[in-house]
Amino acid sequence: MCGISGIINKNNDCVGTKAIQDMNDLIIHRGPDSEGYFFGDSFVFGHRRLSILDLSPAGHQPMNFQEKYVITYNGEVYNYIELKDELIQHGYTFKSETDTEVILASYDLWGEECVQRFNGMWAFAIYNKIEDLIFCSRDRFGVKPFFYSEVNNKFVFGSEIKQLLPFHDQNFANLNIVLDFLVMGLSEHTEQTFFEDIYSLQGGNNLIYDLKTHTHKVKKYYNLKIDPSLTKLNEEEAVIKYQQALKKSVKLRLRSDVKVGTCLSGGLDSSSVASIAAKINAVETSEPFNAITASSLDPKNDETRYAEQVVKHSKLNWSVVQPTHNDFLDKIDEIVKIQDEPVGGPSIVMQYVVFKKAKEVGCKVMLDGQGGDETLLGYERYYPSYLLSLPLKEMVSGFFKASNNSKLSKTSLLAYCVYFLFANLRKKRLLKRNSFIKSEFFSRVNWRFLTKLAKSYRDILELQKLEIFETQMPHLLRYEDRNSMAHSIEARLPFIDYQLVEAALSLPNNYKINDGWTKFLLRKAIDDYLPKSITWRKNKIGFEAPADIWLKDHKDYIQSAIDSSSILQEITNQKIVSDHKSIWLMFFIAKWEHAYNVKLRQ
Repeated sequence: MCGISGIINKNNDCVGTKAIQDMNDLIIHRGPDSEGYFFGDSFVFGHRRLSILDLSPAGHQPMNFQEKYVITYNGEVYNYIELKDELIQHGYTFKSETDTEVILASYDLWGEECVQRFNGMWAFAIYNKIEDLIFCSRDRFGVKPFFYSEVNNKFVFGSEIKQLLPFHDQNFANLNIVLDFLVMGLSEHTEQTFFEDIYSLQGGNNLIYDLKTHTHKVKKYYNLKIDPSLTKLNEEEAVIKYQQALKKSVKLRLRSDVKVGTCLSGGLDSSSVASIAAKINAVETSEPFNAITASSLDPKNDETRYAEQVVKHSKLNWSVVQPTHNDFLDKIDEIVKIQDEPVGGPSIVMQYVVFKKAKEVGCKVMLDGQGGDETLLGYERYYPSYLLSLPLKEMVSGFFKASNNSKLSKTSLLAYCVYFLFANLRKKRLLKRNSFIKSEFFSRVNWRFLTKLAKSYRDILELQKLEIFETQMPHLLRYEDRNSMAHSIEARLPFIDYQLVEAALSLPNNYKINDGWTKFLLRKAIDDYLPKSITWRKNKIGFEAPADIWLKDHKDYIQSAIDSSSILQEITNQKIVSDHKSIWLMFFIAKWEHAYNVKLRQ
């Protein structure tokens, strides 16, 4: 896990040393162990190394291979051992124990198709000397970031947006994205970022830059593959299939030459990962597996008591951190700077303190539970889509079961069905909730996307694809990457193993939601690993901060930040905002604007 940088001069001039060093210095947190550079005729690669596999100098980057390729790479290809064995049979020899060298040999043998064989997370750029091009790629779901921009006759790329900003004369807000975020809560749903003229290479895409013509093209290489044979499995077979795939995913992500731990909220997903990892760890060492929990000051959303049950059951070595009243004020500016773009709420602080604690206890790799909800229909807002897929008689009984086996009342569940299934009603509610925004700016909101969202609720598979690639999971992955790497921690996500994702989406929907139980398949698969009080919890909380307490305690500070925002002054009419979600969104827009001196283009 590392940080990457790159500059290409489109006029074919050599790139100076200072420019790439400055880019690299901005991401020293992503790779404090070493740095390196490779200078081509009209381009340069930079790299910051966080040593996870093969801690020796043999893993130094940028890495050369056979005098044909040079790579700067961020990520982990977990199946590198199996790929290496296959490549050795093709006659390749290796000088290191790194996955980096395996990527280069794979590219030499299979070309662009090599990424189809990788199981992991990555963002890399490979200079191909033979074809005079740079081959860039981002993993299937976009776990690792890759940003790029064309500015002042340069093509620049990096792991974080902050690396690209110095190449621009002024940081301008992408007003369309700001409005989509403020009105609909959307971010990461397009290749555009919150900054004008800075783009994100989407997950599952390659970017090929031709150094001869100084043109580039983006090519999608991954589409989810549905296995029709899995739809025919009975419940027991489906549970075994999913359990085996999840255990394999966790085991792959325990491959490391440094200490590994896990984030533990007390929810089903993180508890499942922790319990499986603990069992695997117990076979290999007598040392207990490490887990870290963030405790909320608000009893209404504090899951520490559930985490404690998992700790006792799985015999984990447990650390607990609780952000205080002052921690919010002390850390928020740093966290906003780390994230590069506005975030959706204060829970980001909880995640930040977990990774801070991980660094303190020496866990350089941390597992986490992102992706379980999106792949197994874990959110209550998925109920309308599931109910709509049922015959009328089953739909009625399913409605009552969903209410009985979740925290939703029947009235709330009915409201969910109306809200998420009908775009026009949802739009009217959003317009009312956001009446503080000046009416002329509503035309710039991407309402077509709202229609796309509502339409997806009529097809569960399409809804899940949208959640995985465009709406829910991408921004969670961004939070995870920035918060972990800010503390030089590699976060690994077992639920987003592509083989596990494809298995989950291929299995029948009534194994994902069954008798009203969300994530039924996971509950059954993990039932012998966890206490029943965890496996069959109804009160899904999520990774939440004590938002109400912080909002009350820091009301003046939050309001002052909002009032000082030039962007918000331009697009809002300063009516009193009572909706707490909107207040937090506005606060983080204001803090982002201040952190990066962002302006609106006039």
